[in-house]
Amino acid sequence: MLIGALLRVPAQAIQRRIITELNAAGFEELRVPHMAVLQFPGPDGVRPGLLAERAGMSKQAMNQLLRSLEALGYLARSSAPDEGRARIIRLTRRGRAAYAKIHDILRDIEGEWSAELGPKLFAQLKALLVRVWESPLIR
Repeated sequence: MLIGALLRVPAQAIQRRIITELNAAGFEELRVPHMAVLQFPGPDGVRPGLLAERAGMSKQAMNQLLRSLEALGYLARSSAPDEGRARIIRLTRRGRAAYAKIHDILRDIEGEWSAELGPKLFAQLKALLVRVWESPLIR
């Protein structure tokens, strides 16, 4: 298998698990597409255009997700201070609770993967992924 599938399939499995567990924890409205907004490093204090860029999607598609999450009570959009018409995103209390739950779910997943691969190999996997993250390979 090529690297694209080797990275995509686990990432998709993680996103499905996050949504399943969020739904079970009382965040029933959240769906996989919402992860484009709620993914690390999170939307709090960020402009919609930057969120769209991070997610690799159009501003129009991102604004659709933002409208959905705003209607569901997870975030609010407000004017950016000293930036004219620019808008920024703020997580609501419910949004912060969901984001914290995502963090807890990811810690559980890491624990399971570490147990499956062994702590040493899992640490190596994470170290290699951080190295790729910080390299010019993904820019």
